[in-house]
Amino acid sequence: MAASLQLSARPFKPHFQSKSLSKPSSIRLATIRCSAATPPKRYSITLLPGDGIGPEVISVAKNVLKLAGSLEGIEFGFQEMPVGGCALDLTGVPLPEETLLVAKQSDAVLLGAIGGYKWDNNEKHLKPETGLLQLRSGLKVFANLRPASVLPQLVDASTLKKEVAEGVDLMVVRELTGGIYFGKPRGFGKNENGEEIGFNTEVYATYEIDRIARIAFETAQKRRGKLCSVDKANVLEASMLWRKRVSAMASEYPDVELSHMYVDNAAMQLVRNPKQFDTIVTNNIFGDILSDEASMITGSIGMLPSASVGESGPGLFEPIHGSAPDIAGQDKANPLATVLSAAMLLRYGLGEGNAAKRIETAVLDALDRGFRTGDIYEAGTKLVGCKEMGEEVLKAVESQIPAAV
Repeated sequence: MAASLQLSARPFKPHFQSKSLSKPSSIRLATIRCSAATPPKRYSITLLPGDGIGPEVISVAKNVLKLAGSLEGIEFGFQEMPVGGCALDLTGVPLPEETLLVAKQSDAVLLGAIGGYKWDNNEKHLKPETGLLQLRSGLKVFANLRPASVLPQLVDASTLKKEVAEGVDLMVVRELTGGIYFGKPRGFGKNENGEEIGFNTEVYATYEIDRIARIAFETAQKRRGKLCSVDKANVLEASMLWRKRVSAMASEYPDVELSHMYVDNAAMQLVRNPKQFDTIVTNNIFGDILSDEASMITGSIGMLPSASVGESGPGLFEPIHGSAPDIAGQDKANPLATVLSAAMLLRYGLGEGNAAKRIETAVLDALDRGFRTGDIYEAGTKLVGCKEMGEEVLKAVESQIPAAV
């Protein structure tokens, strides 16, 4: 079952070693180090707890990362930095320059959550979400990978019928830094009748389409070999170019079956027959919507991780859920999406597949033993809080047979 959590794709960027270290504290680590032929690998991780439940889930993920890494001879140096609403309160901006600098110098970045009611009425440049957009831009990440897998233990949590949801395992590859969210011109003005208007521009250059398509084809190669490109090429010129470029690249990947689908049909098919999809690639706005829709097939966004990667430098890894200010500080948050984001960090950001598999297996083990946070609780299972769920995952990691050295 652990395979259902593995994202089955190699990292898309080179790995960088860091000189920033944290002293290992695990007794088991010392045992492995004594018998290992090579010294431990060392990585620098920037932690961005953020707002709401962010600090709670990041704390759990950090502990799981440390333990899983120690069992594979890996040491981490962690540095926490502010972003989002907490950064606004501390510095007056949602992404301080120092935060971005530290993130860019690290090997990978793990984010908790940002936002909250407190900052909802801020001007756009002072909203927590602006800090996230600036972070993605600063790290030059352009591909967002969001898996949506229905785990056997949680199939009854899906709002779809069991026969529809069971066995769903798909990946949405979303272009992250182009399209209508960033296109210019944009703004406000008046039309010929003197009425106020707001306008945005959906625009893509060929290089933006080509690079996201390549990542999508490579992802599909490592999964089940099927790629569905979603667009609106019957109406939008930007989508016409999108389809043209994706189709042209298909000849480079003869082992991948490429199909095309209009976005309105894709939205329907995701709830009608989601098992037909393996890997989906689409633009920024369509990916924003479809990945959220796909996430709800699984039953809870508290279970779903994501990765944002570029051609070089550190990737950004984060759960897809929000900051949930209503339950912040109450030990009710589900930390598993952040824990699985840490697994994606290991697999995609650092190329440490064995450590990632340890975490994925531990999550399944905790679920197999019946532990559930409130968002995935059902009769016959044990309701636990954020901290206890983290402790159960740690127990599951600890109980695994040490890797051969």
